[in-house]
Amino acid sequence: MKAPLEGIRVIESTYVFAFPYAAGILSDLGAEVIKIEGPGRPDTTRNGAFAGAYPDNIVGDDSWNRTASYNQINRGKKSLTLDLSKDEGREILVEMLKQSDIFMENFTPRVMKRWGLDYPNLKKIKPDIIMVSNTGYGHGEGPWSSYPAQATTQEATHGHCHITGYDNDIPSKAGQSFIDFLSCWSGLMGIANALRHRNKTGEGQWVDVGMYQLGAYLTSEYILDWMSNSFKGERIGNRHRWRSIQGVYRCSGADEWITISVGTDLEWENLCNALNAKELQDNPKYKTELGRREHYKEIDQIINKYTQSHDKNTLTTNLQNLGVPAGSVYDASDSNTNPHYWERGFLETIQFPEERKMGKRVLMGRPWKANKSDLKIQRPAPSFGDSNHDFIVDLLGHTEEKYNNLVETNITTTVPVNLRPTPTMSLEELVAAGRLKTFDPDFKKKLDIL
Repeated sequence: MKAPLEGIRVIESTYVFAFPYAAGILSDLGAEVIKIEGPGRPDTTRNGAFAGAYPDNIVGDDSWNRTASYNQINRGKKSLTLDLSKDEGREILVEMLKQSDIFMENFTPRVMKRWGLDYPNLKKIKPDIIMVSNTGYGHGEGPWSSYPAQATTQEATHGHCHITGYDNDIPSKAGQSFIDFLSCWSGLMGIANALRHRNKTGEGQWVDVGMYQLGAYLTSEYILDWMSNSFKGERIGNRHRWRSIQGVYRCSGADEWITISVGTDLEWENLCNALNAKELQDNPKYKTELGRREHYKEIDQIINKYTQSHDKNTLTTNLQNLGVPAGSVYDASDSNTNPHYWERGFLETIQFPEERKMGKRVLMGRPWKANKSDLKIQRPAPSFGDSNHDFIVDLLGHTEEKYNNLVETNITTTVPVNLRPTPTMSLEELVAAGRLKTFDPDFKKKLDIL
């Protein structure tokens, strides 16, 4: 079965999570994705705060190729290293773009203009090129357009922090930096739109993603509420604005929890029956939605008393079967061993080449299925600069002498310049230091990757 993007070549010069993950998914769809990194500016997921753990906590001789975040996000790609701060590096990039369909970048707006690689110049080089940019606040003349950004500050400026947190507490950040992944999905939609337009007209176009707008879109109900009622929104913790009972409740076991949401009399009746909670069921104060809203604090305490004797997964199943919205609170171990994720094809086992010394690993696939397309992770993430010679000599036709000169001057390399491995400690030391709460020594057995 032919992959939907087979024959499409993507040049991706992006960093961290948002667009690197989008490009990884493009490779799942069959596109040839070529990741561009600078010899002295490798992707920040190769070391440092964004890198994650090393396989089996072993740094290895090529630590920059082994980090968890890098290998998850950059699966299926090929690697070409170029120093884009130098004319020679940009010249090679332009030659590659002339033979490509899509160019993805996430530099601040001034960089592409300074290098002469902004869209007006690119379309002179290749009129049907699709350029996809991802910045914090978008390109243009807006007062924030030149601001650098990351998800933490974005959550504040688009209003999400204002409505996240507990009553009478400070504004809070959400747990995961979700704005990066909104950019990923939005970038993919923009690429699909641009490819469709090109197929119909032969024209390329520029897709300009502003992460700020994506975050504001998530708070649209509060924006509309302010327009209509001058209500700015409020922090209400785990509660819901309309459903009378909603919260996270302790279950049996260490740090085990369930979420439950009740918004109708029938859901309330079924919850009381599932918990065999007569003191809830028979109390006249709790018979109506209004009564339950008024007394939600005491109801929460009583529900919590009953749920503590239940297994979270069994109770979730029972409540769902009764039509009561409920969900087990999963940690990473629960998610990776969840049979539903595996049945959906969301988790895939990938075998790394023997020389990479990483064995089998489980990676996340895509959040959708397509019954007419063979979607899968095509190959592991590439080693740094593993396709330099293939592209510079074999594809572009440069001589060995030219290639060797580029290597000698660090325009292209297979080892990052001045990169230090992320420091690591044994898992036991990490627990003792409070950096890890616990770890599972049997995780490989559970994932069947021994």
